Amino acid sequence: MTGMAMLCLSEAALAQNIWRTDTLQEVVVTGTGTHHLLKDAPVQTEVITRKMLENYGASSLEDILSGLTASFAFNEGDMGSQMQMNGLGNSYILILIDGKRIHGDVGGENDLGLIDPHNIEKIEIVKGASSALYGSDAIAGVINIITKKRDSGLLVENATRVGSYGDVRQHNGIGLSIGKLKSYTNFHLQHSDGWQNTATEDPNQTEFLITDSRNKTVNRFQNWQVSERLTYEPTKGLELYAEGSTYGKHIYRPCGKYAAVDVKTYDMKYRNQSLGFGGVWHIGRRYGGTEVRGYEKSTEAHDSNLAPSHPRSLAPSDNYISLDVDWNRHAYYYYYTAITLTDGYDPQGKFTPYYPYFPGDEELQSDQRRMMAHLKGVFSLPFDNRLTTGLEYRYDLLKAPMRVEGGRATDHTEALYIQDEWQVPVSSHSMAANLTAGLRLNHNGQFGYQLTPKLSAMLALGSNWRIRANWSQGFKTPTPKEQHYRYVRYMSGTYLYLGNTDLTPQHSNYYSLSAEWNWHGLNLTLTGYLNDVDDMIALVTIPNSQAPDYYIATYDPTKTRQYKNLETATTRGIDFAMRYRINREWMVGGSYSYLDTDARQYDTTHDRLRDVVIDGMAHHKGSWFATWNHTFLAPSHPRTFVPSTMGFGLYGRMSSKRYYQLHGNGKGYQIWRLSGNYSFATRSEHNPLTFKIEAGIDNIFDYVDRTPHGLHLGTTSPGRTLYATLTIRFDHGKKLKFTNNNQSFNSNSKNNEED
Repeated sequence: MTGMAMLCLSEAALAQNIWRTDTLQEVVVTGTGTHHLLKDAPVQTEVITRKMLENYGASSLEDILSGLTASFAFNEGDMGSQMQMNGLGNSYILILIDGKRIHGDVGGENDLGLIDPHNIEKIEIVKGASSALYGSDAIAGVINIITKKRDSGLLVENATRVGSYGDVRQHNGIGLSIGKLKSYTNFHLQHSDGWQNTATEDPNQTEFLITDSRNKTVNRFQNWQVSERLTYEPTKGLELYAEGSTYGKHIYRPCGKYAAVDVKTYDMKYRNQSLGFGGVWHIGRRYGGTEVRGYEKSTEAHDSNLAPSHPRSLAPSDNYISLDVDWNRHAYYYYYTAITLTDGYDPQGKFTPYYPYFPGDEELQSDQRRMMAHLKGVFSLPFDNRLTTGLEYRYDLLKAPMRVEGGRATDHTEALYIQDEWQVPVSSHSMAANLTAGLRLNHNGQFGYQLTPKLSAMLALGSNWRIRANWSQGFKTPTPKEQHYRYVRYMSGTYLYLGNTDLTPQHSNYYSLSAEWNWHGLNLTLTGYLNDVDDMIALVTIPNSQAPDYYIATYDPTKTRQYKNLETATTRGIDFAMRYRINREWMVGGSYSYLDTDARQYDTTHDRLRDVVIDGMAHHKGSWFATWNHTFLAPSHPRTFVPSTMGFGLYGRMSSKRYYQLHGNGKGYQIWRLSGNYSFATRSEHNPLTFKIEAGIDNIFDYVDRTPHGLHLGTTSPGRTLYATLTIRFDHGKKLKFTNNNQSFNSNSKNNEED
């Protein structure tokens, strides 16, 4: 009886603790580059929390973003994920990992395989132009992936996921903390056998009907990455780090019998390397020689940053100066699988027409290298002001012997930025206001100087209402690839793609107004936005007569596409999000995005402006979920109780028709998903092990888009799929137990989060 009573008491105590934890506000950093409680952030920020990630059981970042928010669309394939955010494509979306830019692309798209989903703590999404703070690329918005922080004395973890179509996801991690030195080594692998939704080719792109093509919807692939991060704290307030990684990817392409349709004589390989070092120095926050207290540790980028515990403060980190220096390399190769005669370079480096490549030979297509240095300072000023300032330098080198005239192209950019956050004094205790203004001076080696400002405001009306307004400008220079690249793709015909050295920088003005309402576990957010982009760069179809004669004579392309500046492009829309925590166990929510776009391009053939569509645009997208989670407590020792948790989630997502300039429109679709998980522990001082089992069904109703190859798809889903994951974690140094001595739930783990 005593044991049963203690079990009931401990379960109630844990449930109460979890309920309190759920109501804690997330701390976000992306919108302003400084820490804020989510409810007080001056820039509207969407957060995918750790609890949401654990319930969903995603296999990749694409899976997470498409399933848990309505603002994104993907079409996974050999040429990358083809990500789109509120109508603008991959090149306008800045992806950060702990505040640092990701590097490496597949077919011009960010290679999201670089990101281990098991390593993600949470994801912050800021929509709209953020160039004043982050520079080029941040016109559609910013995705900041916050990784998990490991502080254990010894941590060993393994996660293995298997699923339909040979899907395997493997994660291994080893963490050590010895005195002032910390180390974390991570390995992750992703493999899929790929799938074929149809064997039919588009008859409008072939000489005769083909119904036995070998082309797959998604090809077999495998990628892996090994990374290491070392941190050292020589003295209190100063943290230094060094990190590096190596990555490889192989895309296997089956070979058929129809020339220029499914005959493939090479696979594609990618190799990445990265090195980085830097540090952060916390100066401390003092007025008149007195240090300001009331700050608690945060788990964001630079995990030693501090976030305020007082909800009405600015929620910044303490005063600090940080330095980050990074070098990245991303190389793309053809890996030949059959004897191929093509233009190439012999071993002496001499260009040779019809050079013979044999199975196992590799040919470099592009080698992108980037070096970045970023010096940043955040300082508290009198009168509730917080100043952020920084210097950036970026150098890009593109080596592509077969794709760039002269074999290489370079670019460099320097920038200075400044931002001030002001907590506006108000007379009412039930109101709070924040005003944030920023300015960035950018200098590019080709295009000179450019100023990009931003202005954001947030008004809190009591504890329930938040009103936010934002205006910001975006600026994006043409990339070396957009200017100089040229290549040919064979996909139901020959398509020639050309760069354009006459491109000019793109500029944007982004406006948004949002209202947020919180009441007894219910959160509603409504946002309207307008994004005007001038001189938007896009791939457009041009007459073959406008392409260089040499390329037309050499390749005889079916279509020629070139990067061009559109005269104007506008995206406008409304985003709505709802979350409702019914009780400690049940939570429901969803999001909806309406989008409309306009774009105009000068038609040189007919000497007039013509309307064109922004590829991939869909008017309506939505996602929704319902989750149930329950925590049990079971005795593992006469005086110790350990928790086990069980959860289920039902998820859905939909999209209306997606529009494209060429090759048809993508069909609308609706997909449902069911997931479940169970975790338990055998944790004690001598056996700190935890286990987690996950399983799920994706695409429950087995929807498959069987549009012929060569035309656009609404979704590349193969239909109903199954998956299961087993995670084992040995974590020595963190204890989770209930003891009879103090009648309280004790934990020194950092598991506080908001669902």
